[in-house]
Amino acid sequence: MKKLSVTIITLNEEKEIKRCLDSVLPFADEIVVVDSLSTDRTEEICRSYTNLRFVQQKWLGYSEQKNYANNLATHDWIFSIDADEEVSTELQQSIIQWKNIESKNDECFSMDRLTNYCGKWIKRCGWYPDTKIRIWNRKVGHWTGTIHEVIKFDHHMTTTKLHGDLLHYSFSSREGYRKQMFHFAEIGGKAYFEKGKKHATLHCIMSPIATFIRQYILKLGFLEGCAGLEICLIAAKATHHKYSTLRTLTNQK
Repeated sequence: MKKLSVTIITLNEEKEIKRCLDSVLPFADEIVVVDSLSTDRTEEICRSYTNLRFVQQKWLGYSEQKNYANNLATHDWIFSIDADEEVSTELQQSIIQWKNIESKNDECFSMDRLTNYCGKWIKRCGWYPDTKIRIWNRKVGHWTGTIHEVIKFDHHMTTTKLHGDLLHYSFSSREGYRKQMFHFAEIGGKAYFEKGKKHATLHCIMSPIATFIRQYILKLGFLEGCAGLEICLIAAKATHHKYSTLRTLTNQK
């Protein structure tokens, strides 16, 4: 049976972390939590688990923090999960079965992520299936990217999808979703500026409209009722904020 290290980064996750940890216990050979100096009960909750290594590290950025956690792992096979995620029962069984099957280093394993918005599971708006690679051998890949980080592999990989969903409890309130979207939008606008991207004014006008049409109409967001409308409107406004940030930085330059 392969040995699997579960890695998690945290910051003030006392409301979410226990659900996440409980869901990985059936298959985790070790759990590594890298915490960026939480001030709530995150550390206390984590330290109540056996076979869990809790390390505090000042925030390095999304990719750097996750890579730091992976480097602390004892085993080469990594399962990376966010603190606000939970492994469904079906996915647990898929991972246990995978551990008993021989795998090569040029294989990685993905799963569908199902996100909860204000108590409602969203399967439209372009949110599902939100397929993510989360299991791989750390010798051949590492996290990269400022936001919406992805795994960069050293060579071509064969990706196999595991059965079962990764349950994502990211947005318990409309305001929480708005704040996160605008936070990522601002980071995205700054990243565009650093890359020399231009035409911010045109994108400010057209991109929000395109975002709304794509998510609400083409991705059937209207079938999600009021939640779908909220999600698509906030996404459009966040897109505007991203290019507005780029425009402001460009004008200042």
